[in-house]
Amino acid sequence: MPRIRPITDLRNTTEISELCHQSHEPIFITKNGYGDLVVMSIESYERQFAKATLYAKLAAAEKQVADGAELIDADEVFSRLRVKHVK
Repeated sequence: MPRIRPITDLRNTTEISELCHQSHEPIFITKNGYGDLVVMSIESYERQFAKATLYAKLAAAEKQVADGAELIDADEVFSRLRVKHVK
């Protein structure tokens, strides 16, 4: 369930910070009854950013496959990496 708080609650930064860290979810801040801001902990932001990055990379990989890119077997990939990086 999303947490929605009025902008006046930002005066109590400690409470908002604790809510962010306890819920591990963003808090939606309203101004005059309308959505205005989203506040979240750094950990939550980093998790969301990592997911978005992963989804973008997966979409790019799926597009490459759909466009006919050459597929390489995983064993071949790891073999090439060993040759290149293992001394």
